[in-house]
Amino acid sequence: MYELKTKETGESVIAFIEAIENERKKADAYRLLDIFTEVSGYKAKMWGPTMIGFGSYRYTYPTGHSGEYFLVGFSPRKAKISLYFATGDHERERLLADFGKHTTGKSCVYVNKVDDIDIDVLKELIRQSILFLQAAYPDQGE
Repeated sequence: MYELKTKETGESVIAFIEAIENERKKADAYRLLDIFTEVSGYKAKMWGPTMIGFGSYRYTYPTGHSGEYFLVGFSPRKAKISLYFATGDHERERLLADFGKHTTGKSCVYVNKVDDIDIDVLKELIRQSILFLQAAYPDQGE
């Protein structure tokens, strides 16, 4: 049986951020922590060893696979900062058009530094992602 590797842990978000060696990346992580906390209304929690997530929801796919994941989050990785928003939401693509310098992967939005992006658009991406997931998975998670 498949086991999801990215789970909420009891590790300290602050200890994780403090361990970041690159000072700019550490400052960006604290800035994102403040923004995500303020906009989402959820307390930051570590998910897996490197992801900081806010809120949660439970999902079940048509295949029967189910699990729990954070609503929105970020990970200050060495190369780039990964931002996690809901996939499948057409509003996400519209908002990303005005987001600033970024690239996208399958489920992530990658930025080099926070100064490269529009903070107001980031806040709207956070709000929209939460609304989208809560509508798709009502009455579940935090």
